[in-house]
Amino acid sequence: MSSTNTPTQTTTAITSSVDRRPVPVKLVLLGESAVGKSSLVVRFVNREYSENREPTIGAAFLTQKCTVDDDKIVKFEIWDTAGQERFHSLAPMYYRNAQAAIVMYDITKASTLDKAKGWVKELQRQANSQIVIALVGNKLDLVEEQSTDDENSNSRQVTYEEASAYASEAGLLFFETSAKTSVNVDEVFTEIAKNIPFDYLINNRNGSRVAGGNSNNARLDLLREAGVNGQSSNGCAC
Repeated sequence: MSSTNTPTQTTTAITSSVDRRPVPVKLVLLGESAVGKSSLVVRFVNREYSENREPTIGAAFLTQKCTVDDDKIVKFEIWDTAGQERFHSLAPMYYRNAQAAIVMYDITKASTLDKAKGWVKELQRQANSQIVIALVGNKLDLVEEQSTDDENSNSRQVTYEEASAYASEAGLLFFETSAKTSVNVDEVFTEIAKNIPFDYLINNRNGSRVAGGNSNNARLDLLREAGVNGQSSNGCAC
């Protein structure tokens, strides 16, 4: 005797199918030049690391999926922005409508944490009010290598306690990572995905579709649009 699906079963199946569709999340990386933003995202997306990576010009776009709680799939649409000061004014074009941001600093350079704090303030003032921000201190491998080679030498300039206390006060997620050894790289993105309300993501399923953003590894050259001071051709960065 053949079986037929009841309306309830059919509805459940449809709902399950919809819930399994990847939900796009626009994520922007911000931070000083050479802190390792590109290395972090390439490690996450391509499982690769290059010792001598060229500086990002303008921004790079990459995508990667992340499964949360075994049944929810997030598709990160990642904008890796240039850290040079001349591109600072272009940043709002990338963090506008972003659901998540990674603000990075180099744990061996205290000045990069100061720059990161500036980015956090800007995001909290101008970005989406629902944005999830993770503060990430990169280059943990340098500290570990240094302590192994010379017990009396310490290349760390930003302590874990200092950065963690700031992140807690500012309401940020916090991690120390190594793009080189992949320590905590996946954990950063997974924790971000967990902290974005899934109902909010479902209601914004259209995500961050942007011209030129349909490749898994597309690079945008904004030098055509930006002058030496990072101003767009029409005088507006956004």
